[in-house]
Amino acid sequence: MAIQIPRGTQDILPGTVEKWQYIEAKAKEICELYNYKEIRTPIFESTELFLRGVGDTTDVVQKEMYTFEDRGGRSLTLRPEGTASVARSYVNNKMFGSPTQPTKLYYIGQMFRYERPQAGRFRQFVQFGIEALGSNDPSIDAEVIALAVELYKSLGLNNLKVVINSLGDKESRQAHRDALINHFQPRINEFCGDCQGRLEKNPLRILDCKKDRDHELMATAPSILDYLNEESKVYFDKVVAYLSALGIQYEIDPNLVRGLDYYYHTAFEIMSTSEGFGAITTLCGGGRYNGLVQEIGGPETPGIGFALSIERLISAMEAENVKFPFEDSIDCYVVALGDKAKETAVKLLFDLRKAGIVAEKDYQDKKMKAQFKAADRLQAKYTIVFGDDELEKGVVSIKEMETGEQQEVAFEDAVAFITAKKSGER
Repeated sequence: MAIQIPRGTQDILPGTVEKWQYIEAKAKEICELYNYKEIRTPIFESTELFLRGVGDTTDVVQKEMYTFEDRGGRSLTLRPEGTASVARSYVNNKMFGSPTQPTKLYYIGQMFRYERPQAGRFRQFVQFGIEALGSNDPSIDAEVIALAVELYKSLGLNNLKVVINSLGDKESRQAHRDALINHFQPRINEFCGDCQGRLEKNPLRILDCKKDRDHELMATAPSILDYLNEESKVYFDKVVAYLSALGIQYEIDPNLVRGLDYYYHTAFEIMSTSEGFGAITTLCGGGRYNGLVQEIGGPETPGIGFALSIERLISAMEAENVKFPFEDSIDCYVVALGDKAKETAVKLLFDLRKAGIVAEKDYQDKKMKAQFKAADRLQAKYTIVFGDDELEKGVVSIKEMETGEQQEVAFEDAVAFITAKKSGER
């Protein structure tokens, strides 16, 4: 019996991987425009990093992490998200000492969460994310949101909705926390076990519960916006003013709660409004985390970022019928007949590739007709055909596959001929 792929994972095959490469290239291009630099962190980290950084009351830590003990007895975890790892690297490598602040970073990498696989959601998935550490300026909150919106638009997505909220500073959150406890406590026994456990530890997480989302107390829960102090109100007003100045439409949702514990002030999500995209419409989520770096042993450092799933991004592009701009074709196929011609084809193929020509040949000793069929399957634009007799004469026949036009060219000029044809197509 064949060994099967683990549940919640996928093989990304040729024909599909080109979509990933295109998206990754576009993400890097946008990051360069915004002056974000790439960072690569380990796939596994100390479990303590996520306990302290993500929060031990979150679903991610309580239910979804892949945690194991290594041979030295150390508890390690496959990273479930990227922000904590970037913050850890920021501290370890003393990036806070750089004279250029804020430190603006981006990453593209595999993440791991043990959850129920469904459309667009996997146990091993790839996130693209950015982090800006070292600035309390509300304009960088707007910049982070703008970068995400511009990335989606550059990839052809139009049916987008930006939803934003403020979680306030520590003082505002404490006042809201007390109000939530007073609101839910009399009837907390009607909620799921998770929510009952969250009441005292982190009542804000109750608002993010999927099981109890339709409970009547959810609709009447105290709004964080009613508990923002003056400083938090001013900060939030500036963020949305910057978004308006950038022409980014948004909706304010006081019930928007990010799933991780380190968020303060700005929280946001970008959703797809395309029909047929699915029940889970969120494409991207992020926000400000002003206590994270300090929590994991660094100096007090403000930060903001977002992360998006590339799998869900591809699904959104498919829902909007976005065409990926790449060709599944090659420039040239070499058809060689006869023993000496086949030997010579190896060197010709090498020379074509050195000249920047995407070229291929037969490796299965096929007849001429089968070789031409192979060239058709590969959508070759040109074929170079020669046998032992042509080799003695020092010529090859070059055929343009689309028009059927064929001409004889000196063997030594074949590479230059194809190069010139390719240059003329640009």
